[in-house]
Order: sequence, then structure tokens, then C-alpha cells
Amino acid sequence: MFGLIGHLTSLQHAQLVARELGYPEYADQGLDFWCSAPPQIVDSISVTSVTGQKIEGRYVESCFLPEMLANRRIKTATRKILNAMAHAQKNGINITALGGFSSIIFENFNLNKFPQVRNIKLEFERFTTGNTHTAYIICRQVEQASQQVGIDLSQATVAICGATGDIGSAVCRWLDKKTDVQDLLLIARNQDRLQELQAELGRGKIMALETALPLADIVVWVASMPKGLEIDTQTFKKPCLLIDGGYPKNLATKLQNPDIHVLNGGIVEHSLDIEWKIMQIVNMDVPARQLFACFAESMLLEFEKLYTNFSWGRNQITVDKMEQIGQISVKHGFRPLLV
Repeated sequence: MFGLIGHLTSLQHAQLVARELGYPEYADQGLDFWCSAPPQIVDSISVTSVTGQKIEGRYVESCFLPEMLANRRIKTATRKILNAMAHAQKNGINITALGGFSSIIFENFNLNKFPQVRNIKLEFERFTTGNTHTAYIICRQVEQASQQVGIDLSQATVAICGATGDIGSAVCRWLDKKTDVQDLLLIARNQDRLQELQAELGRGKIMALETALPLADIVVWVASMPKGLEIDTQTFKKPCLLIDGGYPKNLATKLQNPDIHVLNGGIVEHSLDIEWKIMQIVNMDVPARQLFACFAESMLLEFEKLYTNFSWGRNQITVDKMEQIGQISVKHGFRPLLV
């Protein structure tokens, strides 16, 4: 059995979804209530591969909300993720993906140092961040969607916003080794990590966001959106392909211009309908077929009986691992969401 650990985008979203899922006692509660709410298994899932193989899974709602970080409730946020992991393990789930902020919190706060959750010792090999599959799908979106909008990669400049993150650095490695992209623009807050990445790649120009955007034919956004950041559509090249790999995905609403093609990054489509409710409440356009690539990674590992933390740690994703998960993804009928 596979598992998915997720969370909702805001307190308001959580209240709405709680009512839809049949938890009225959660629906009218404020942030303090959600800080104390335990994790819940709220959905059972059936997925059929194009090979005919069928697997079962569970969705674990962590009850984490981004407002917890905004209000500096760091201990609450970390406890939420650890409790959700323990809940998944207690319920016999073999491999569980940490979706959205779950993996970021786990890595940024070194939660691997806290394996004991009450009477449960976490077996970390049962968990994967899903970042390898996400990075692979984003790279395939760059390759395929650029053709759709008439951008030649061999003549293109690609800006990666969040280049030193786990997904961003993997995207840089793939574009460097697997494509003939002309230029890479590396954007991140930590200058030391940027210089290390540039040295590893042997190429790439370190730039500030405001300098890079007017030069980029393709922008891969895999960084958190700083509060209050406004982006002027006039600063973009026309045409431009922007792949929004963040969560929640909101760049399409911020950038209204017919020559800026915004694509939901890190989203896959499955060839067959998936039996579940959870993608409908996160507003997927085709909820029976579309899902986050990180979630799909745990499905792929379950299909292949690879019960291992395939994606783990920071900046450990290699091109070889991306190719491996990519081959499995194609085998079982997943493909990148395109324009």
C-alpha cells in the first residue's frame, strides 16, 4: 500500500474542504484548533497502471497549514509532519510521499534527528519526498512545452528561480546534461550555494530575479513566492514559457498576458482514471487524471515494489535517478501536463 501526506493551502481552504469531506467539527474552527488537530486518513485510492497492475493507497491529511509558519509556530509545524508520518506507518503503509510543505519542513528542520514519535520509531525508508519525479516532470515540461509555444531550446535562455533547492538544482543538472539549452540563469537567495552550483555545472550565470526575467525565454519557478512580491508582465520576453512549480500554484492569476504561457509545473496526467476524491479539492482541472508528481512517485514505487526513500536529503538528485523514475513513470502510464 502507498500513502500520500498532504496539506491544504490556507485556513480558509481547510475549513471549506473539511465540510466537503464530512468533518463539520473542523469546518468552523480557527488556527488554534488546526494546530491541535491530529492527522487523519481521509481518502482511499485505487490506481491502475496501463500494464493492468492495480494498487491501493491512502491519503493522510496532516492538518498542517502554511499560516503556522507565517505565525512562527515552527514546533507545531514540525510536530504535524512527524505525527502524519507516524500515522502512515502505524496504518501499515509501505511507501509514503511527503507532499507540498511536508518535505520542505522535514528537510529544513532536520526532522530525521527525531525518529521517535511517542511509541513509534519512524522507519525513514518508508518515506520519499517525491522530488526526483517532480524534477523529472518539470524538465520534460520544459522540453515538450517549449516546442508547443515555438521556443527553440538550442537558442533559449532558461532562468531557474530557486536554483539551489532540491528540485531546482536537479532541473539545472538535467538541462545541462540532457538538453542543448543555450544559457542557464541561476537565481536563489544563498550566494554561496549558487556559486557551488555554478562550479558543479561548469556554466550558468548567477543573477538577481529582476535582472534575469527580461533575458529569459523560459522561467522555471521552484522557489517560494516572497510575501508582497509583485511581478510586472512587461519585464518578460514575449513569448515566454513560465513553469510554475510552486504550491499553491498562483502565477497564472498574477500574470495575465497572452504571450506569457504559464504551465502548472510538476503535474502529471495518468492514462486511466484514478479512484479518489483528494485531487478534486485541490482544484485540478481533471481530478480523475491529474496529480502532483511527488504523489505519483509513491505510486510508482508501490507499482515496482521499491520500498525505499527514493528521494531524500538536499541536493542528492542525480540525472541517473531522474532517468530511472522517468522510465518507470512512462511504463505505468504517466505523462507531463502540457500547455
